[in-house]
Amino acid sequence: MGHPRGLGYLAFTEAWERFSYYGMQTLLVLYMTKQLLLPGHVENIAGFSSFRAILERSYGHTLSTVALASAIFGLYTGLVYLTPILGGLIADRVLGLTRTITLGALLMAAGHFLMAFDYSFLLALLCLLIGVGCFKGNLASQIGALYQPADLRRADAFQIYYLFINGAVIISPLVTGTLGEVYGWHYGFGAAGVGMVLGLVVYLSGRKWLPAEQKRADTGAVARPPLSSDDRKAVMLLVALLPVLAIGAVANQQIFNAYMLWVPDHVSLVFFGRTMPTTWLITLDAVVSVSCLVGAVAFWRWWAKRFKEPSEVVKITIGLGISVLGVLCLVGAALASSAGPKAGIGWVLGFELLNSIGFSNVFPVGIALYARAAPKAVVGTILGVYYLHLFMCNNLVGWLGGLLERLSGVQFWLLHAGLVGSAGVVMLLAAKFAGHLLDPAGPAKS
Repeated sequence: MGHPRGLGYLAFTEAWERFSYYGMQTLLVLYMTKQLLLPGHVENIAGFSSFRAILERSYGHTLSTVALASAIFGLYTGLVYLTPILGGLIADRVLGLTRTITLGALLMAAGHFLMAFDYSFLLALLCLLIGVGCFKGNLASQIGALYQPADLRRADAFQIYYLFINGAVIISPLVTGTLGEVYGWHYGFGAAGVGMVLGLVVYLSGRKWLPAEQKRADTGAVARPPLSSDDRKAVMLLVALLPVLAIGAVANQQIFNAYMLWVPDHVSLVFFGRTMPTTWLITLDAVVSVSCLVGAVAFWRWWAKRFKEPSEVVKITIGLGISVLGVLCLVGAALASSAGPKAGIGWVLGFELLNSIGFSNVFPVGIALYARAAPKAVVGTILGVYYLHLFMCNNLVGWLGGLLERLSGVQFWLLHAGLVGSAGVVMLLAAKFAGHLLDPAGPAKS
């Protein structure tokens, strides 16, 4: 395809890593609520009583099985967005990229295999957290190093890389989810572990085609231009918007958590006389999400040829508004199921379509906004800070999931719609009153 051969090795390696990561995440809440946290199993988890006491102390009350599983899910998926900072420090200052990536892959594989035993559950999560941190950011950094600074193929390379990732997200629930739900949870986790081992094999086999390790030169601190007054205001605004983005993403991030528990009980998943495994909902979501992302890019290119294209903040506001409509489809499903039999699958399809259209104008557009609006002197730091909104969001998702047993379906999903809608209102106000700091035609960046 006209690209360095190393890109193929990196793309396949990342695809296997995402296969293993999302395969495990797809099973996690179902596994905890249907087996691990039930009597006869939960007593066997090493150190779990102390861990549970800490969680319940932070929540301020005793957690039911569903609430406890949701809290663990939120904590785990939130910390995933913090550990890459540690992984980057290890690679830059201690081990180098290759050894850090190898260590991360081994830790992730070990974590998946340790999920086969009740006793080692917490150790498995720790291995996975540290493994993802060592692996993910460091592998992606090698793609840019394959190209010279003026090589325009770099953008295409990341698009190819992203397609491999999404292909893995689509396939993973079909394999690990089916194995876990039909044949046994540990078969699903085992398949995720095998996928990670295959990823490591691919990475090491292509090492000669990858960028050589660079030795750090002690050249002293790099001189950076001082930030102007508008620069400082832009940074403060971008940081202030992180909680807004976190609240706006709660419905989308709830898909791996309460959504997986609520939908099978209230929506008919029967196709051609057979019940679809719950984990296939993740594959459905991934397929719709990728399609909507491609559609959003094509739509805005078509729009720009005919009309003035809105700024990123406006696009995010529009996306959040469409996402609210998606969540209201789940409210409709809750109303339909409360009247008798389970609701039809059309309500879920409506949610998936509208939420995916909305979110395709939120997360990737948010990255573009932060990359452009941040002063050049601190753009790298600001992009790292951007992902903190997912840390906040996933912890909020874990807390909200604990309300699933205490609220009706209508109340639960209306709460999510209200949160997403309120985030949209705040973004609209930011565009109106602080748009000069975030608009592409705003103050020049130092």
